[in-house]
Amino acid sequence: MHFDLIQSLSLCGDVATPNDDRAGSTVDRAWVIDGATDLSPPGLLGAQGGAAWLAATADAAFATASDGALHETCAHVFATVETRYAAQRQRAPEGPWEWPRAAFAAVQLVDDMLEVAWAADCAVLHASGDTVAWCTPAPDRTRESAQAASLGPGVGATKLRTPAVLADRRAARARPGQRAMSIDAAESARAMEMTRVAVARGDDLLLMSDGMAALIDSYAAYDAAGLVAVMRSHGLAALAQELRAIERSDAACRRYPRFKASDDATALWVRVGG
Repeated sequence: MHFDLIQSLSLCGDVATPNDDRAGSTVDRAWVIDGATDLSPPGLLGAQGGAAWLAATADAAFATASDGALHETCAHVFATVETRYAAQRQRAPEGPWEWPRAAFAAVQLVDDMLEVAWAADCAVLHASGDTVAWCTPAPDRTRESAQAASLGPGVGATKLRTPAVLADRRAARARPGQRAMSIDAAESARAMEMTRVAVARGDDLLLMSDGMAALIDSYAAYDAAGLVAVMRSHGLAALAQELRAIERSDAACRRYPRFKASDDATALWVRVGG
């Protein structure tokens, strides 16, 4: 079996800000990466922000990893990130909150099974005929929405610019036990979770960053089956247009409390081929 790429898209949350998401696929592997929003100006890794740097570095490592089991692929990615960070870092980080981190999800065909790995809140849906199931935990933005709401109505419209919001996000990022890909290979390995799923020719897989999965958890526009149905009938672009329409209708971030009016949103649709 192999993967056929059907569609992919990646939208920045704001055209004035670099996109910190990445996604890609090979004949037997697919992945999506969501760099955690930078909480300071660039400088740690030169002119590029840490989130974009980590996403781009991990993306290239996934694309060039040797064939094998997915845990070996991920080990290669984590080691590459750690090595390149040590070589390219320009100064010491101001605190743990400045360490580059990212959510990711990856799938790989190994024999007749699909291996799935993830850390943090990127998501993978598996659609086999009319049966749709999560390979990763179902998205749940309840806690983050509550945190945004606790800082005051409409906090997301400020785009993390106020001192109070920035201090809150830095404190949250610095807490121990962060489960995400980072610049420490051992930490990334501890954060990673894995599962195996039986797949068949013709099955569809949808990999998403949390910015796209917001259609399900933040905005309740779809459940998993409904999202896949629209993807199959109208494609990813239609879903992206609906996502941004919802967010434009609540640009003040009052109906749907969040930290940004629009997040980077990435989706990758691949099909299992024979």
